[in-house]
Amino acid sequence: MRQKAVVAFCICLASGFTLAQTNDIQTILQKIEQNNVELKGFGKYVEGKTFALKSTNVLPNPEVGAYYLPFGNNLSGNYTEVQVSQTFEFPTVYSARRELISKQQVLLGLEYEQKRQEILLESKMAIQKVIALNKLELVELQRLNLAQTLFEQNQKLFDKGETGILELNKAKISYMKLQFLLQQIQVDKQNALLEVKNFNAGESIEIMQDGFSNDFLLPDKASIWQEKIALSPTLKYYTQAEGVANQQVSLTKTKALPDLTVGYNYQGFSSDNVSGLYAGVSLPIWGNKLRKSAAQSNYIFSKSNSAAKAQTIKSEFDVQFNKHQSLLKVYNQYSGALEALNSENLLLKAYQLGEIAFSEYYIELEFYYNAYDALLDMELQLHLLKTQILNHQL
Repeated sequence: MRQKAVVAFCICLASGFTLAQTNDIQTILQKIEQNNVELKGFGKYVEGKTFALKSTNVLPNPEVGAYYLPFGNNLSGNYTEVQVSQTFEFPTVYSARRELISKQQVLLGLEYEQKRQEILLESKMAIQKVIALNKLELVELQRLNLAQTLFEQNQKLFDKGETGILELNKAKISYMKLQFLLQQIQVDKQNALLEVKNFNAGESIEIMQDGFSNDFLLPDKASIWQEKIALSPTLKYYTQAEGVANQQVSLTKTKALPDLTVGYNYQGFSSDNVSGLYAGVSLPIWGNKLRKSAAQSNYIFSKSNSAAKAQTIKSEFDVQFNKHQSLLKVYNQYSGALEALNSENLLLKAYQLGEIAFSEYYIELEFYYNAYDALLDMELQLHLLKTQILNHQL
C-alpha cells in the first residue's frame, strides 16, 4: 500500500510540473548564473585584466634630477643643477594603443561569455539528467508496485497450495530486483543533484520535473550555423583575436617614431645661474624591426588559427547535428513500434487469465522493460544533443 501511495503522489507531481519544463530550467539557470563561484571569480579576473590593460596607455612618471656640488675651490659658491623632465611616446602611439586596448577589452568580454556558456551548458545537461532520472524513478515505482502485487498474489496462491515454490521465488526475485534498480536510480539522481548544487555555489536546488516536452525538432542546419556565427562567443573570440593581432601590427608601426622628452633645467651658482627648457628625442634604431616582424608573424598565425578553429567547430556541429537527426529517426520508429505493441498490458492480462506461466510472463516483461528503458535513454540523448547544438542560445 505504501508503494501505491508513493506512485499516486508522483503521478500528481507529474501533472503539475511536466508542462513547465522550459521556465523551470531557465529559472534554475538564472540562479546558477548569479551564484556560480567560478563565474564570479572569472568576472573579477576580467575586471583586473581590464584595469591592467588601461594602465599600459598612460604617460611614464616624470623625472626629477639634481646636482649639488659643494666641494672644490670654486670662488662663486656651491654649484647646483636641477632638472624636471617628462618623456612620452609619439602622440599617434597612444591612439593606436587605445584602439588595441579597446579590442582587447572586447576579447576579455568574449572570454567571460565563453566561460558563462560553458558553465550553463554543463548545468543544463545536468538538470536534464535529473529530469530524466525523475521520470525513470516514477516508471520504476510503478513497476515495483506491480511486482509487489504479483508477489503478494503468488504468496497467497502458494499458501493455498495452488502454485509451486519456483513460481513464488521467481516473483520474489523479480520484486527484489526492482527494489535494487530503484535504489540505483535514486543514487544516480542524488549524484546528479549534487552536480547541479555544485554549479549553484553549494546551494541546493529542487528539481521536481519528471518529463520533457519532447520537442526534438531543429531548424535546418544552415540557419543554425548562421545563428552560431552571429551569436557564438567562441567563434567571435577567434575573429576578435585576429583583429587584436592586426592592431598590434599597427601599433608596432607607430612605435617606429621617436619618443619625446621635454623639461625644465636650472644650473649655476646662487649669484650666477641660468635656466630654461629642455628637449630630447630618442633614436628608435634598435629592436623595432624585430618587434614589427614578431607582430606580423603573430597576425598570420592568428588568421590561420581563427580559420582552423572555425572549421573544427563547424565539423563538431555537423557531427552533432547528423547524430541528432539519425537518432531522432530511430526514436520515432522505435517509439511507434513500442506503442503499437502495448506489451505490458497484454502480458499482464495473459498471465492473469492463466494463458502463460509466471516465468514466461517475467521473461517477456523483462524484454519490454528493457525496450522501454532504451526508449527513455534515446529521449535523454536527444535532449542533450539539442542542448549542445543550440548552446549559443544560452
